[in-house]
Amino acid sequence: MSNHYDVLGVSRDATTEEIKKAYRKLARKLHPDVNPGAEAADKFKQVSHAYEVLSDPQKRRIYDTTGNENGTDSGFGGGYSGAGFAFQDIFETFFGGTGTAGPATRMRRGQDALITVRIDLKDAVFGVNKKIEVDTAVVCPTCNGTCCREGTHPRTCDICGGSGQVQRAVRSILGQVMTAAPCGSCQGFGTIIPDPCNECNGEGRIRSRRSLTIKIPAGVATGTRIQLAGQGEAGPAGGPQGDLYVEIRVAPDRNFIREGDDLNATLTVPMTAAALGTTLNLETFDGEQELQLKPGTQSGEVITLRGLGVTHLRGYGRGDLKVHIHVETPSKLDAEQEELLRRLAQLRGEQLAEGKMASSGSGMFARLRDKLGNL
Repeated sequence: MSNHYDVLGVSRDATTEEIKKAYRKLARKLHPDVNPGAEAADKFKQVSHAYEVLSDPQKRRIYDTTGNENGTDSGFGGGYSGAGFAFQDIFETFFGGTGTAGPATRMRRGQDALITVRIDLKDAVFGVNKKIEVDTAVVCPTCNGTCCREGTHPRTCDICGGSGQVQRAVRSILGQVMTAAPCGSCQGFGTIIPDPCNECNGEGRIRSRRSLTIKIPAGVATGTRIQLAGQGEAGPAGGPQGDLYVEIRVAPDRNFIREGDDLNATLTVPMTAAALGTTLNLETFDGEQELQLKPGTQSGEVITLRGLGVTHLRGYGRGDLKVHIHVETPSKLDAEQEELLRRLAQLRGEQLAEGKMASSGSGMFARLRDKLGNL
Protein backbone atom coordinates (compact mmCIF):
# COMPACT_ATOMS: atom_id res chain seq x y z
CA MET A 1 0.00 0.00 0.00
CA SER A 2 1.36 3.41 -0.96
CA ASN A 3 2.22 5.90 1.74
CA HIS A 4 -0.50 8.53 1.66
CA TYR A 5 1.90 11.33 2.48
CA ASP A 6 4.18 10.34 -0.39
CA VAL A 7 1.20 10.10 -2.75
CA LEU A 8 0.27 13.71 -1.99
CA GLY A 9 3.90 14.84 -1.79
CA VAL A 10 3.64 16.32 1.70
CA SER A 11 5.47 15.73 4.98
CA ARG A 12 3.95 13.89 7.94
CA ASP A 13 3.62 17.14 9.89
CA ALA A 14 1.84 18.93 7.03
CA THR A 15 -1.12 21.09 8.03
CA THR A 16 -4.66 20.45 6.83
CA GLU A 17 -4.41 23.41 4.49
CA GLU A 18 -1.13 22.14 3.00
CA ILE A 19 -2.70 18.72 2.43
CA LYS A 20 -5.72 20.27 0.78
CA LYS A 21 -3.55 22.48 -1.43
CA ALA A 22 -1.43 19.48 -2.55
CA TYR A 23 -4.57 17.45 -3.32
CA ARG A 24 -6.11 20.18 -5.43
CA LYS A 25 -2.93 20.61 -7.42
CA LEU A 26 -2.69 16.89 -8.17
CA ALA A 27 -6.41 16.56 -8.84
CA ARG A 28 -6.25 19.24 -11.52
CA LYS A 29 -3.33 17.48 -13.13
CA LEU A 30 -4.62 13.89 -12.96
CA HIS A 31 -8.38 14.26 -13.40
CA PRO A 32 -9.51 12.10 -16.37
CA ASP A 33 -11.30 15.05 -17.93
CA VAL A 34 -7.93 16.81 -18.12
CA ASN A 35 -5.56 13.84 -18.47
CA PRO A 36 -7.37 10.86 -20.04
CA GLY A 37 -5.86 7.39 -19.75
CA ALA A 38 -5.86 4.43 -17.41
CA GLU A 39 -2.61 5.37 -15.67
CA ALA A 40 -3.83 8.86 -14.84
CA ALA A 41 -7.16 7.47 -13.62
CA ASP A 42 -5.38 5.06 -11.26
CA LYS A 43 -3.18 7.85 -9.88
CA PHE A 44 -6.24 10.05 -9.46
CA LYS A 45 -7.87 7.31 -7.39
CA GLN A 46 -4.77 7.02 -5.19
CA VAL A 47 -4.59 10.77 -4.68
CA SER A 48 -8.29 11.00 -3.84
CA HIS A 49 -8.09 8.10 -1.42
CA ALA A 50 -4.99 9.53 0.30
CA TYR A 51 -6.73 12.85 0.72
CA GLU A 52 -9.86 11.12 2.04
CA VAL A 53 -7.81 9.61 4.87
CA LEU A 54 -5.49 12.54 5.66
CA SER A 55 -8.18 15.24 5.52
CA ASP A 56 -10.19 13.53 8.26
CA PRO A 57 -8.54 14.14 11.68
CA GLN A 58 -9.76 10.85 13.16
CA LYS A 59 -8.75 8.75 10.15
CA ARG A 60 -5.39 10.49 9.97
CA ARG A 61 -4.74 9.83 13.66
CA ILE A 62 -5.48 6.11 13.22
CA TYR A 63 -3.30 5.99 10.09
CA ASP A 64 -0.38 7.77 11.80
CA THR A 65 -0.67 5.50 14.86
CA THR A 66 -1.18 2.07 13.29
CA GLY A 67 0.19 2.54 9.81
CA ASN A 68 -2.99 1.07 8.33
CA GLU A 69 -6.56 2.13 7.81
CA ASN A 70 -8.39 -0.22 10.18
CA GLY A 71 -11.64 1.36 11.14
CA THR A 72 -11.71 3.54 8.05
CA ASP A 73 -13.81 3.18 4.96
CA SER A 74 -10.71 2.70 2.80
CA GLY A 75 -12.04 1.12 -0.34
CA PHE A 76 -12.26 3.53 -3.26
CA GLY A 77 -15.64 2.23 -4.32
CA GLY A 78 -17.27 3.01 -0.99
CA GLY A 79 -14.81 5.55 0.34
CA TYR A 80 -16.67 8.53 -1.02
CA SER A 81 -19.76 8.00 1.11
CA GLY A 82 -19.56 10.30 4.13
CA ALA A 83 -16.05 11.38 3.19
CA GLY A 84 -17.06 15.02 3.34
CA PHE A 85 -14.29 16.09 1.02
CA ALA A 86 -14.79 14.42 -2.29
CA PHE A 87 -17.70 16.05 -4.06
CA GLN A 88 -17.21 19.49 -2.52
CA ASP A 89 -13.46 19.70 -3.07
CA ILE A 90 -13.54 18.29 -6.58
CA PHE A 91 -16.30 20.69 -7.58
CA GLU A 92 -14.46 23.64 -6.00
CA THR A 93 -11.33 22.62 -7.86
CA PHE A 94 -12.91 22.25 -11.30
CA PHE A 95 -16.24 24.06 -11.29
CA GLY A 96 -15.79 26.89 -8.75
CA GLY A 97 -18.24 25.69 -6.08
CA THR A 98 -21.49 23.79 -5.53
CA GLY A 99 -23.88 26.70 -5.64
CA THR A 100 -24.92 26.59 -1.98
CA ALA A 101 -23.86 30.17 -1.23
CA GLY A 102 -27.07 31.71 -2.56
CA PRO A 103 -27.49 34.88 -4.66
CA ALA A 104 -24.82 37.57 -4.57
CA THR A 105 -25.58 40.99 -3.15
CA ARG A 106 -25.32 44.19 -5.16
CA MET A 107 -24.37 46.06 -2.01
CA ARG A 108 -20.58 46.28 -1.60
CA ARG A 109 -18.21 48.34 0.48
CA GLY A 110 -16.89 51.46 -1.18
CA GLN A 111 -13.24 52.01 -2.02
CA ASP A 112 -10.79 53.81 0.23
CA ALA A 113 -9.71 57.27 -0.90
CA LEU A 114 -6.46 59.21 -0.48
CA ILE A 115 -6.05 63.00 -0.57
CA THR A 116 -3.13 65.29 0.21
CA VAL A 117 -3.49 68.29 2.52
CA ARG A 118 -0.87 71.04 2.77
CA ILE A 119 -0.41 72.86 6.08
CA ASP A 120 1.96 75.44 7.54
CA LEU A 121 4.72 74.56 9.98
CA LYS A 122 2.86 76.41 12.74
CA ASP A 123 -0.15 74.12 12.18
CA ALA A 124 2.16 71.12 12.58
CA VAL A 125 3.45 72.56 15.87
CA PHE A 126 0.06 73.09 17.49
CA GLY A 127 -2.40 71.10 15.35
CA VAL A 128 -5.30 72.58 13.39
CA ASN A 129 -8.88 71.95 12.29
CA LYS A 130 -8.93 72.18 8.52
CA LYS A 131 -11.86 72.25 6.11
CA ILE A 132 -11.26 70.21 2.97
CA GLU A 133 -13.16 69.44 -0.24
CA VAL A 134 -13.35 65.81 -1.41
CA ASP A 135 -14.45 64.57 -4.83
CA THR A 136 -15.89 61.13 -4.15
CA ALA A 137 -18.81 58.74 -4.63
CA VAL A 138 -21.87 59.40 -2.47
CA VAL A 139 -25.21 57.62 -2.10
CA CYS A 140 -27.57 58.62 -4.89
CA PRO A 141 -29.97 61.20 -3.43
CA THR A 142 -32.72 60.22 -5.87
CA CYS A 143 -32.99 56.48 -5.25
CA ASN A 144 -31.22 56.48 -1.86
CA GLY A 145 -29.04 53.56 -2.95
CA THR A 146 -31.84 51.26 -4.14
CA CYS A 147 -30.70 51.59 -7.77
CA CYS A 148 -34.37 51.69 -8.88
CA ARG A 149 -36.50 54.45 -10.34
CA GLU A 150 -38.94 55.93 -7.87
CA GLY A 151 -41.97 53.69 -7.35
CA THR A 152 -40.28 50.57 -8.77
CA HIS A 153 -38.51 47.60 -7.19
CA PRO A 154 -36.12 44.83 -8.24
CA ARG A 155 -37.83 41.84 -9.93
CA THR A 156 -36.99 38.21 -9.25
CA CYS A 157 -34.99 36.68 -12.09
CA ASP A 158 -37.12 34.39 -14.26
CA ILE A 159 -34.14 32.24 -15.27
CA CYS A 160 -32.74 31.24 -11.86
CA GLY A 161 -35.87 31.87 -9.80
CA GLY A 162 -33.99 34.19 -7.45
CA SER A 163 -31.22 31.74 -6.53
CA GLY A 164 -28.61 33.63 -8.57
CA GLN A 165 -27.30 30.34 -10.00
CA VAL A 166 -28.18 27.86 -12.71
CA GLN A 167 -27.34 24.17 -12.70
CA ARG A 168 -25.80 22.18 -15.47
CA ALA A 169 -24.79 18.55 -15.91
CA VAL A 170 -21.10 17.70 -16.11
CA ARG A 171 -19.67 14.33 -17.02
CA SER A 172 -16.79 13.16 -14.84
CA ILE A 173 -15.14 10.00 -13.59
CA LEU A 174 -17.85 9.86 -10.97
CA GLY A 175 -20.51 9.85 -13.63
CA GLN A 176 -22.86 12.65 -14.56
CA VAL A 177 -23.04 15.24 -11.80
CA MET A 178 -24.79 18.58 -11.42
CA THR A 179 -22.83 21.75 -10.84
CA ALA A 180 -23.92 25.36 -10.33
CA ALA A 181 -22.73 28.55 -11.99
CA PRO A 182 -23.77 32.22 -11.66
CA CYS A 183 -26.87 33.06 -13.64
CA GLY A 184 -26.00 34.91 -16.82
CA SER A 185 -29.29 36.79 -16.86
CA CYS A 186 -29.07 38.44 -13.43
CA GLN A 187 -25.28 38.16 -13.02
CA GLY A 188 -25.76 36.05 -9.92
CA PHE A 189 -27.81 38.62 -8.00
CA GLY A 190 -31.08 36.71 -8.18
CA THR A 191 -32.97 39.87 -9.12
CA ILE A 192 -33.16 42.18 -12.12
CA ILE A 193 -33.70 45.94 -12.03
CA PRO A 194 -36.19 46.62 -14.83
CA ASP A 195 -36.31 50.41 -14.27
CA PRO A 196 -32.92 51.71 -13.09
CA CYS A 197 -32.61 55.15 -11.51
CA ASN A 198 -31.96 57.82 -14.14
CA GLU A 199 -29.53 59.80 -11.99
CA CYS A 200 -27.17 56.98 -11.02
CA ASN A 201 -27.94 54.58 -13.90
CA GLY A 202 -28.83 51.84 -11.46
CA GLU A 203 -25.57 51.94 -9.48
CA GLY A 204 -27.00 53.50 -6.33
CA ARG A 205 -24.28 56.17 -6.09
CA ILE A 206 -23.06 59.26 -7.94
CA ARG A 207 -19.89 61.35 -8.06
CA SER A 208 -20.08 64.52 -6.01
CA ARG A 209 -17.98 67.05 -4.10
CA ARG A 210 -18.47 67.26 -0.38
CA SER A 211 -16.75 69.23 2.36
CA LEU A 212 -15.71 68.09 5.80
CA THR A 213 -13.60 69.41 8.63
CA ILE A 214 -10.73 67.24 9.80
CA LYS A 215 -8.68 67.53 12.97
CA ILE A 216 -4.96 67.44 12.23
CA PRO A 217 -3.11 66.62 15.47
CA ALA A 218 -0.08 68.52 16.67
CA GLY A 219 3.26 66.96 15.77
CA VAL A 220 2.42 65.68 12.27
CA ALA A 221 5.15 65.76 9.64
CA THR A 222 5.29 65.43 5.89
CA GLY A 223 4.17 61.91 4.98
CA THR A 224 1.96 61.42 8.05
CA ARG A 225 -1.33 59.74 7.10
CA ILE A 226 -4.54 60.22 9.05
CA GLN A 227 -7.27 57.58 8.66
CA LEU A 228 -10.89 58.73 8.72
CA ALA A 229 -13.03 55.60 9.00
CA GLY A 230 -16.19 55.61 6.89
CA GLN A 231 -15.34 58.85 5.07
CA GLY A 232 -14.26 57.27 1.77
CA GLU A 233 -16.33 56.39 -1.28
CA ALA A 234 -19.87 55.08 -0.89
CA GLY A 235 -20.32 51.51 -2.07
CA PRO A 236 -22.59 50.36 -4.91
CA ALA A 237 -26.28 49.87 -4.11
CA GLY A 238 -26.06 51.76 -0.83
CA GLY A 239 -23.03 49.82 0.42
CA PRO A 240 -20.99 51.18 3.35
CA GLN A 241 -18.37 53.84 2.75
CA GLY A 242 -14.69 53.02 2.61
CA ASP A 243 -12.07 54.95 4.58
CA LEU A 244 -10.49 58.29 3.75
CA TYR A 245 -6.74 58.68 4.19
CA VAL A 246 -5.34 62.21 4.52
CA GLU A 247 -1.63 62.55 3.74
CA ILE A 248 0.05 65.61 5.25
CA ARG A 249 2.49 67.90 3.46
CA VAL A 250 4.13 70.56 5.66
CA ALA A 251 5.14 73.70 3.77
CA PRO A 252 8.66 75.12 4.37
CA ASP A 253 8.82 78.06 6.77
CA ARG A 254 10.86 81.18 6.06
CA ASN A 255 12.15 81.51 9.64
CA PHE A 256 12.33 78.02 11.11
CA ILE A 257 13.65 74.64 10.01
CA ARG A 258 12.30 71.50 11.64
CA GLU A 259 14.63 68.73 12.80
CA GLY A 260 12.64 65.98 14.49
CA ASP A 261 10.62 67.78 17.14
CA ASP A 262 13.13 70.64 17.44
CA LEU A 263 13.01 73.93 15.57
CA ASN A 264 16.12 75.72 14.33
CA ALA A 265 16.46 79.43 13.61
CA THR A 266 19.41 81.62 12.61
CA LEU A 267 19.73 85.03 14.26
CA THR A 268 22.11 87.60 12.74
CA VAL A 269 23.44 90.15 15.24
CA PRO A 270 25.81 93.09 14.78
CA MET A 271 29.42 92.69 15.81
CA THR A 272 29.06 95.32 18.51
CA ALA A 273 26.00 93.62 20.04
CA ALA A 274 27.82 90.29 20.13
CA ALA A 275 30.86 91.92 21.73
CA LEU A 276 29.01 93.97 24.33
CA GLY A 277 26.07 91.67 24.94
CA THR A 278 22.45 92.67 24.62
CA THR A 279 18.83 91.65 25.01
CA LEU A 280 16.84 90.94 21.87
CA ASN A 281 13.20 90.13 21.18
CA LEU A 282 12.73 87.06 18.98
CA GLU A 283 9.42 86.35 17.25
CA THR A 284 8.44 82.67 17.67
CA PHE A 285 5.31 80.56 17.11
CA ASP A 286 4.56 81.21 20.80
CA GLY A 287 4.84 84.96 20.43
CA GLU A 288 7.72 87.30 21.21
CA GLN A 289 10.47 85.81 23.38
CA GLU A 290 13.29 87.64 25.16
CA LEU A 291 16.76 86.43 24.18
CA GLN A 292 19.85 87.23 26.25
CA LEU A 293 23.20 87.55 24.45
CA LYS A 294 26.12 87.48 26.82
CA PRO A 295 29.14 89.73 26.11
CA GLY A 296 31.60 88.10 23.73
CA THR A 297 29.05 85.93 21.92
CA GLN A 298 30.66 84.19 18.93
CA SER A 299 29.31 83.10 15.56
CA GLY A 300 28.10 79.50 15.70
CA GLU A 301 26.96 79.59 19.30
CA VAL A 302 23.51 78.09 19.96
CA ILE A 303 21.00 79.40 22.46
CA THR A 304 18.32 76.84 23.35
CA LEU A 305 14.81 77.88 24.33
CA ARG A 306 13.29 74.85 26.04
CA GLY A 307 9.80 73.66 25.12
CA LEU A 308 9.26 76.01 22.18
CA GLY A 309 9.63 73.36 19.47
CA VAL A 310 7.13 70.96 17.90
CA THR A 311 4.59 69.09 20.02
CA HIS A 312 5.40 65.38 20.33
CA LEU A 313 2.94 63.48 18.14
CA ARG A 314 2.57 60.46 20.45
CA GLY A 315 3.26 61.88 23.87
CA TYR A 316 3.34 64.96 26.02
CA GLY A 317 5.56 68.00 25.84
CA ARG A 318 7.38 69.71 23.03
CA GLY A 319 10.81 69.87 21.49
CA ASP A 320 13.15 72.85 21.78
CA LEU A 321 13.83 75.98 19.74
CA LYS A 322 17.54 76.28 18.93
CA VAL A 323 18.73 79.75 17.94
CA HIS A 324 22.01 79.73 15.97
CA ILE A 325 23.94 82.98 16.32
CA HIS A 326 25.59 84.57 13.30
CA VAL A 327 27.79 87.60 14.06
CA GLU A 328 27.76 90.08 11.21
CA THR A 329 31.00 91.91 10.41
CA PRO A 330 30.43 95.31 8.76
CA SER A 331 31.60 95.37 5.16
CA LYS A 332 31.39 99.11 4.52
CA LEU A 333 32.70 101.74 6.96
CA ASP A 334 32.82 105.49 6.67
CA ALA A 335 35.89 107.41 7.80
CA GLU A 336 34.64 108.02 11.32
CA GLN A 337 33.68 104.38 11.86
CA GLU A 338 37.02 103.17 10.52
CA GLU A 339 38.86 105.54 12.84
CA LEU A 340 36.90 104.31 15.83
CA LEU A 341 37.75 100.71 15.00
CA ARG A 342 41.44 101.59 14.66
CA ARG A 343 41.37 103.28 18.05
CA LEU A 344 39.68 100.18 19.47
CA ALA A 345 42.40 98.01 18.00
CA GLN A 346 45.08 100.19 19.57
CA LEU A 347 43.37 100.10 22.94
CA ARG A 348 43.25 96.28 22.73
CA GLY A 349 46.93 96.12 21.85
CA GLU A 350 46.22 94.97 18.31
CA GLN A 351 48.49 96.21 15.55
CA LEU A 352 47.25 96.84 12.00
CA ALA A 353 49.84 96.45 9.26
CA GLU A 354 49.20 96.66 5.54
CA GLY A 355 45.50 96.22 6.08
CA LYS A 356 46.02 93.06 8.17
CA MET A 357 45.55 92.69 11.89
CA ALA A 358 48.24 90.90 13.87
CA SER A 359 48.76 90.36 17.56
CA SER A 360 51.52 92.46 19.17
CA GLY A 361 51.79 90.16 22.14
CA SER A 362 54.79 88.05 23.06
CA GLY A 363 53.43 84.79 21.72
CA MET A 364 55.15 82.45 19.26
CA PHE A 365 53.81 84.20 16.16
CA ALA A 366 54.93 87.60 17.50
CA ARG A 367 58.46 86.34 18.19
CA LEU A 368 58.61 84.76 14.73
CA ARG A 369 57.48 88.06 13.16
CA ASP A 370 60.14 90.05 15.05
CA LYS A 371 62.86 87.59 14.05
CA LEU A 372 61.92 87.74 10.37
CA GLY A 373 61.80 91.56 10.61
CA ASN A 374 65.47 91.70 11.74
CA LEU A 375 66.77 89.66 8.78
